[in-house]
Formats: sequence, C-alpha cells, structure tokens
Amino acid sequence: MIFRQLFEPVSSTYTYLLGCKDTGQAVLIDPVISTMDRDLAELAGMGLKLAFTLDTHVHADHITAALELKRKTGCRIASPAIDKLACTDVGIEEGTPFEVGILQLTPLHTPGHTDGHFAYLLGDRLFSGDALLIDGCGRTDFQNGSADDLFHSVRGKLFALPDDTLVYPAHDYHDRRVSTIAQEKRRNPRLGEAVSLEQFRTIMAELDLPYPKFIDHAVPGNRQCGVCPSDLSESYRQYCEQAEHSPQG
Repeated sequence: MIFRQLFEPVSSTYTYLLGCKDTGQAVLIDPVISTMDRDLAELAGMGLKLAFTLDTHVHADHITAALELKRKTGCRIASPAIDKLACTDVGIEEGTPFEVGILQLTPLHTPGHTDGHFAYLLGDRLFSGDALLIDGCGRTDFQNGSADDLFHSVRGKLFALPDDTLVYPAHDYHDRRVSTIAQEKRRNPRLGEAVSLEQFRTIMAELDLPYPKFIDHAVPGNRQCGVCPSDLSESYRQYCEQAEHSPQG
C-alpha cells in the first residue's frame, strides 16, 4: 500500500492518500479544496490515478475538494449513505466493504460528532475522522451531534479494535500525527476508559465552545460535495475564492 498523511494548516485537517500498488488506483480521505493542487501533484508524482474521494462526514470547518477533484480527474465521490447527498456516486454503509484496487476499507458508523459520521479501518490503520482525536474528540453540539452517541461509538466500536491499531485523526492542533487505540484508552482525557458516560456528558456540556465561524457556509457547500454558497459576505467570499484557487499547502 502507498500511504501519505497530508496537512491543511488553515483548518488543521489531515487528508489521507491511500494507493494500491497493483492497480495504480488511489483514494483521498477528507480532501480539502484549498490543497487540491498539492494532492494532485502527490498523485502524479507517484503515478497514481484517483479513483475515489471519501469523506468521513459533512464537514463544518472547510470545503471538501470532492466535486472539484471529480471534475478534474473523473474520480467518483464516496460518502456516508445516511447523509443522502445527491452528488454522491457511492453511498458508504457499515457492513459493506469499500474497495479501491486491492485495498479494502471497513466502514464503521460512528455517530456523535455528527449523526452521519463514519470512520474507516484499513488493516491496522484507523482513519477516525472527528470521532476520535489524539487526546480528544470532536464536539457534539451541532449537526445532530450527541455526547451519548459519541461515547458509545468510540467505546463500543473503536476501543473494541486491537490495542496496536494506529489512529489517524481528521484533525490535530498540536503537531501530532498518529496515536494508537491503547494510548487513547489510557490517556484520552475525554473518552479514556477511566471516564464514565456521565462524566463525558459533563465534559462536553462544559466546553463552552464558540459557534463555528464557517459552519453556515461549509455545511450547505459540503452537502453539494464542495461548493461555495452564493450568499456569502465579502470576507467569506474572499476566503472561498482563495480556498477554491489557492495552491497552498
């Protein structure tokens, strides 16, 4: 397998490039529109053809590159079927493996951050999205989030994986790149095994996080697989235009 972990600094998002050596096909997990040119250069440099983009959920902090990558490469768009996005070519469901060449990812429905959130397991690597971060987790106060659901998703599904499973999150804000299930069980201050459901509810309720600045534009845009909405203020219009055309990263 060919593997690259790529970072977008504005939203602190990790994009994962997975390539099949046998077929030359590749998938990008959680691609960001502002780093699309970088991702295309990575693919070209390794002689890979993009077969799919694959999002973990409808993001609130950035615009996905799924639609633009489809336009540029002819790839197909895969995303959780539960979100019922009209722009999706393949709807992801738990219990149905997702295959790219000889790579076989196991989709795990992990609601809580959003109700449609999925994580993806490939061998000993877990792409955990926003459900499980390094020493943390995604917030649960919008997009039909639920602290109870997230607790049960992580403790019941992700922590049931082997301890040496590598955890690759969708974000990190402290320059960390990878963890393990064993480490998160032991050290995660929100979801570690020493934390009860009641304690987790309290932790999430007391975060007192500000309303996400970009959510009202990102969510409708991402429900179209990566479109900047037309009703933007000038400041966000400039941001989106930069995001659509900048080769940053």
